[in-house]
Amino acid sequence: MSGFDWPVLMRAGFLGLRLTPEQFWRLTPVELRLMLGQGAGMPSMNRAGLDALLTAYPDKTQGERDDGS
Repeated sequence: MSGFDWPVLMRAGFLGLRLTPEQFWRLTPVELRLMLGQGAGMPSMNRAGLDALLTAYPDKTQGERDDGS
């Protein structure tokens, strides 16, 4: 994070996360980002990721069963 948009961060912390001012100011920037859902886990899937999944796990045709028959 380069620079902080304090009004936006404070609004997200106080209104979105329902933090008290004391709780908000005790957080590190990394903790706040995680609580806001940024940087947690994997990034959102893009079209290339979806295409790779569709290739690896194609839909079954009508009447096809899990056992391949």
